[in-house]
Amino acid sequence: MAAKKTDGGTGGEDVYPGIQAERVQHLNDHDEPTGPDDADGRYVLYWMQQSARASFNHALEFAIHRANDLELPLLVAFGLMDDYPDANARHYRFLLEGLADVEAELGKRDIAFVLQKGEPAAVAERLAKDAALVVVDRGYLRHQRQWREDVASSVGCAVVQVESDVVVPVELVSDHAEHAARTIRPKITQHLDRFLVPLRATRLQNTTKPRVSGEDLSDLDALLGSLTIDHSVPPVPLFTGGTTEGLKVLRAFLKNRFSTYEKNRNQPQTDDVSHMSKYLHYGQLSPVQIALEIKKHSGSNADAYLEELIVRRELPMNFVFYEKRYDSYAAIPDWAKKTLNEHKADERKNAYTRSQLEKAQTHDEYWNAAMREMVHTGYMHNYMRMYWGKKIIEWSSSPETAFRTTLYLNNKYFLDGRDANSFANVSWLFGTHDRGWTERPVLGKVRWMSAGGLESKAKPKEYVEKVDRLVEQVEAESED
Repeated sequence: MAAKKTDGGTGGEDVYPGIQAERVQHLNDHDEPTGPDDADGRYVLYWMQQSARASFNHALEFAIHRANDLELPLLVAFGLMDDYPDANARHYRFLLEGLADVEAELGKRDIAFVLQKGEPAAVAERLAKDAALVVVDRGYLRHQRQWREDVASSVGCAVVQVESDVVVPVELVSDHAEHAARTIRPKITQHLDRFLVPLRATRLQNTTKPRVSGEDLSDLDALLGSLTIDHSVPPVPLFTGGTTEGLKVLRAFLKNRFSTYEKNRNQPQTDDVSHMSKYLHYGQLSPVQIALEIKKHSGSNADAYLEELIVRRELPMNFVFYEKRYDSYAAIPDWAKKTLNEHKADERKNAYTRSQLEKAQTHDEYWNAAMREMVHTGYMHNYMRMYWGKKIIEWSSSPETAFRTTLYLNNKYFLDGRDANSFANVSWLFGTHDRGWTERPVLGKVRWMSAGGLESKAKPKEYVEKVDRLVEQVEAESED
């Protein structure tokens, strides 16, 4: 069923203070209750599945307003499945740390939270049986959209989706897949004054706690161990999940590294980056909140950061929303497929199997360092991510094999893998959102990167030394 705007307003209006009407969509044809007299249910349910935070969350605040309108309690729920696509213990630990933070912070606001095991849509459907209204946040990936469609079509009450993980809603920006940052930039920036605004926390009036059983988040090791998941990729000690921790990381960045952000953001031997991508991926921080913090600073550092946070992040959201094959080689542009196919039979000076790549067993010390950073820390400096991916194309037996290998490694080891940005960035390696360049062996006209080019623009030997120190740190902390 096609989503439609809620009756709360049309373009240019707010449904509630700070919640723009364009963020809000009805997902089914059931009427929303208008007041206590037609509220048939014990509570309002906020099915929190993407925006996993208790603050600066448009879906949560909308749900609180609606609960107050209906004089009902609010129940916030999360469905935890064992087999989330491509996820492992590394991802689950970061997620659970964030959900423990959600439970604690919602508790401070007298709002009930429950974590239940099960396929997320099934959890929502079960809890919706006693709900007068279901509010859900928004996810853009294929399975996330399907979950919401399944719930909307099966429950007996209105389901309202509230966008809270992009600055400007995707459909408002464009009605088609954009070609590049240059085409989407003006379409986003014309709306920023309207959407880059604070969101006030609203007090829940009926604080009665619905009696619903769930999982215990006080012992994350036990909960993680109870899940039937891939435990071969361990959690990393360098990063802790949750809004509270994410805000600490953001403040440390602004205090200690922001002044050199523009100068050093493409210098992998430094650490002048924000580390926000992982917190954004799990919905633990709002992009609007981060942008408002950045806007307190003026100058080129702020401009460069906002370009990355808003334009470069929301171009991938546009990509996965309008391109059904976003996780497939078939999605890359025709010109890129053509030139890669023309060079498919070119001799590979160096060739490696997926296993050799995963073990960082190549002749290239810079690439090996990048792979080691990824495996041991769940992170890789963005400039090295580009080099890392380009070399996989160069060293693989075919571009199709390279695509599968890159996506596999990306999703398995990165904390922020399996994200719209991940799928778009992997596709970018093969020509998406890019243009043709000088023709070369193997890659054809697809952009090429070399070790020599890396050395001319950065200090990769220092990067290798940095990775060595990080790996030692991770191994030491893991032993503790």
